[in-house]
Amino acid sequence: MSLSMVFGLISGINECVNFFQWASSAIRSRWSDTQEKKLQGELLQLQSGLHHLRDTLPAKYDLIDRAEWKSHEDCVAKLLPNLKDAVYNADDLLEEFSWYEQKVALEGNASQSPFLEFFDCVIKGSFNKVNDIIERLNNVSSELEKLGLREVPHRFDKSLRPETSSFPNEREIYGRDSELEQVMKLLGVPKRITGAHSKRKRACNDASTSTLTCNQGSIPVLPIIGIGGVGKTTLAQHIYNHPRVKSHFDRLIWTCVSDDFDVKRLTKEAIESFSRKKIKLPDHLDSLQRALYEKVRNKRCLIVLDDIWDDALKENGQCWKRFSAPFTNVCQGSMMLITTRSAKVSDALHTLDPFTLNGLENDIFWDFFKLCAFGHDNSNNDPELECIGRSILPKLKGSPLAAKTLGRLLRMNLHTTHWKNIQKSELWELKQEESDILPALQLSYMYLPFHLKRCFSFCAVYPKDYIFEKDSLGEIWVAEGFVEPQGDIPILDTSKQYFEDLMRQLIILNSFKKSMMDT
Repeated sequence: MSLSMVFGLISGINECVNFFQWASSAIRSRWSDTQEKKLQGELLQLQSGLHHLRDTLPAKYDLIDRAEWKSHEDCVAKLLPNLKDAVYNADDLLEEFSWYEQKVALEGNASQSPFLEFFDCVIKGSFNKVNDIIERLNNVSSELEKLGLREVPHRFDKSLRPETSSFPNEREIYGRDSELEQVMKLLGVPKRITGAHSKRKRACNDASTSTLTCNQGSIPVLPIIGIGGVGKTTLAQHIYNHPRVKSHFDRLIWTCVSDDFDVKRLTKEAIESFSRKKIKLPDHLDSLQRALYEKVRNKRCLIVLDDIWDDALKENGQCWKRFSAPFTNVCQGSMMLITTRSAKVSDALHTLDPFTLNGLENDIFWDFFKLCAFGHDNSNNDPELECIGRSILPKLKGSPLAAKTLGRLLRMNLHTTHWKNIQKSELWELKQEESDILPALQLSYMYLPFHLKRCFSFCAVYPKDYIFEKDSLGEIWVAEGFVEPQGDIPILDTSKQYFEDLMRQLIILNSFKKSMMDT
């Protein structure tokens, strides 16, 4: 049930009029005084319990959302499923009550069966389902609140998303030679280092007032977009450090953005990238931006913004415009390269067509996987282990980070039994470190708004690699109550927009004209 449906039920229960008043009247007319007194008491208790669920359920949804941002902590991870189970049970009960209420409205006073059916469903002897759910909600919520979830910022924990730098984590980039050349071409980097670079620098410096050599508008933005763990940062690092890139640009700036698009912080880091030593900078944004403006004025610059999330679009895009303001007078040929897993970010910020980074091709991926699992990519390995390894490969969808994760686990024990155990296990069942593939993919899920989390979680009832049809899945979401009405927009259109939003976040991957869930 969506939050809007919960609030819709509020009016229904507040009016309760049709159901509880009729039920109270039915009790008075059909039972003896002793029975009536007992049933009237239970009826009032039931009405009060449903009111309580209705009033507290939105706050419990919010608690789930906060807890998910801390789900990497063991204590939270153990309690979160219990909270979800209790909340969903409350959801179902309120929805069930709504159904019986509608049944009473249809059948009227002619039948007492709707009341009896609901009453018998909820109260069985001394057991009261409503009270049981309320008690479970209170107990789990109390335990989670003790863990400091009262004020949890919607920010990634640094242990899950460590800061990146321009220095490559990998000495060599595997199987990305073609992509490397394509991106450098899009950045305008010549294929060869020539003596023309020094002449170009002098010409650019002499043209401080020339509109022909300087960008008087916005700096071109080239996004590299792809799912978590596909190698966007690694590709950007190798581009940044390539000799031809260093020769072509006068200034190179690397900044790790992550999910906190703080204009002042990013401006400071951009200025500090020009100095080899720690410098004292003002804390006033205007002074910082003027200092950055002078540093980049009439220089050909490459600005790399790594790992941008939707936070960059806050304030209706004004934060992005404030950050970009000092780069309006850089030399012509300057470029901004951003990496993101969000199509929403890419669509909003790009001035050049985004470069989509896909998984490694099969043959290249197999060689890389062998390197991760055996420590080398030659063919002098145990044939049986290689056979098991090849059977594991399709699970990884060409993801370099997934190959590293499984490779590390396999390399711990080069025996057939261990490898077969890994082969039989699903990726999410294996114990992983914070830098492995599942924590990386989980970040995409955590950043979803709550209504999309519900829709995506529902997809887990389907088999792995299931091909979804947008229209049919949207209809099911609507039937399940996951889609919130938006004014006069047809609710099925809203469900299709949910599907598109999941695709734009690369949570659901496009597969030709259909779509496939990212596993």
